[in-house]
Amino acid sequence: MGEPYYITTAISYPNGKPHIGHAYEAIAADVIARFKKAEGFDVRFQTGTDEHGLKMAQKARDLGVTPADLATEMSGHFMQMCDKLDVGYDVFIRTTEPRHHEATQELWRRMEAAGDLYLDRYEGWYSVRDEAYYDESELQAGEQGEKLSPQGTAVEWTVEESWFFRLSKYQDKLLALYASGDFIRPESRRNEIQRFVEGGLRDLSVSRTSFDWGIKVPGSDNHVMYVWVDALTNYITGLGFPDEQGDYARFWPADLHLIGKDIVRFHTVYWPAFLMSAGLDLPKQVFGHGFLLNRGQKESKSLGNVTDPIQLAETFGVDAVRYFLLREVAFGQDGSWSPEAIVTRANAELANSFGNLAQRSLSMIFKNMDGEIKPDLPVNEADQALLDAVRQGFDAMRAAFDQLSFSDGLEAWMRAVFACNQYVDEQAPWALRKSDPARMEAVLMILFRVVRDLAIAVRPVVPSSIDALLDQMGQSASARTYAALDDPEWFTTLSASGYKVDKPVGVFPRLELPEVAEA
Repeated sequence: MGEPYYITTAISYPNGKPHIGHAYEAIAADVIARFKKAEGFDVRFQTGTDEHGLKMAQKARDLGVTPADLATEMSGHFMQMCDKLDVGYDVFIRTTEPRHHEATQELWRRMEAAGDLYLDRYEGWYSVRDEAYYDESELQAGEQGEKLSPQGTAVEWTVEESWFFRLSKYQDKLLALYASGDFIRPESRRNEIQRFVEGGLRDLSVSRTSFDWGIKVPGSDNHVMYVWVDALTNYITGLGFPDEQGDYARFWPADLHLIGKDIVRFHTVYWPAFLMSAGLDLPKQVFGHGFLLNRGQKESKSLGNVTDPIQLAETFGVDAVRYFLLREVAFGQDGSWSPEAIVTRANAELANSFGNLAQRSLSMIFKNMDGEIKPDLPVNEADQALLDAVRQGFDAMRAAFDQLSFSDGLEAWMRAVFACNQYVDEQAPWALRKSDPARMEAVLMILFRVVRDLAIAVRPVVPSSIDALLDQMGQSASARTYAALDDPEWFTTLSASGYKVDKPVGVFPRLELPEVAEA
């Protein structure tokens, strides 16, 4: 069993169906999880839904259903999204589960035992949409002069009895945490949070009495916990906390919390402070990715441009969407998508460049060598140069993926693909068939090797298509990890097994825009 690696997404608030932002984060986390598995890590990948809070209670009331029924229905849509997009989570956590209530109440008791919770009266600005409290100095004016949160959402003046957490006590410890390494990435998010904390922390209201859809405060049944205490605890609930043996002992602290940039404060100020108070280890890193814009605009119901990710995958194919999202956008920054951009990128790189390379190579082996695999053919200088170029592309891709620089990593992979296509053009195996059949066979065997290596390299991004290709190349399920790329015997073993390449089937079809297809 490999070294443990624990990755989480933020848990999604299911007061509406999933949108493309949810899909973007889930796909990115899945690619990281698959990449780490390919490297040999023992990966645990957790996602889920955050089902308590005033927004859920209000939405359920508007629909005439119970919050519990709404939560069950809506969480099903998020599971369906993951299934459709090949997001292979290990744990899907729901905050309405009894085990989560137990874990969150235990975290509360530990913070209380540390002397960090006290009862007082809260008066201040609260955003129901953000589930967040804001200081007067953080507010901005709307078009009608109304007060809005920094996110542009409505705020209301709230007065109620509340439990408070001594957040101010942890200011210096948090600043020391930020200075000690890469706890917050990318750097722009770290600088933003550091400035916020340096400006001074006030104690945080962590309970509500104005509604009851939430986790009860131990010993104060008329209080429910602030939804962010509840939501953040999911990361340890899924490992079995408060039992600190088993999965918790193996996988905590998390290696990576992958979240949107709009909730970095909760994960890098509140969450580590709660854990410090409770005497628990801190996650190793929080990465706040950017927003995905629709033709440069943020998606919203009022603009009518909200994208259903399941429909998007049905239109263009799951792997085309997965590839586009990680190739097109510099991870950590905002990015933009459009149907035209998906079609252009997928056709140019998946269909025309790599897909065509694989299809041509296997077709020529099938037609000209009766599908036979011959491992011990001579390798000349041009062949070795290509093998080296492909290896360099893979190494650069792997280094970039380790830094979550997916677009740079896929750029390095594409350079290797281009090198292969250039090799095909220069070696012209179709011409060698008549002039030098032995050299043709050597060229085709080099192409078989590099196609297989490129496929395994990119498998975390486009798993379904690559598995269909590797099936056609006789690669067993266990031979699709990065360790398999270093196996010197694989080619000989495949040949000795008597495996023959059959007539290949393309795995990356060319896409058309829906309007063109309908016309």
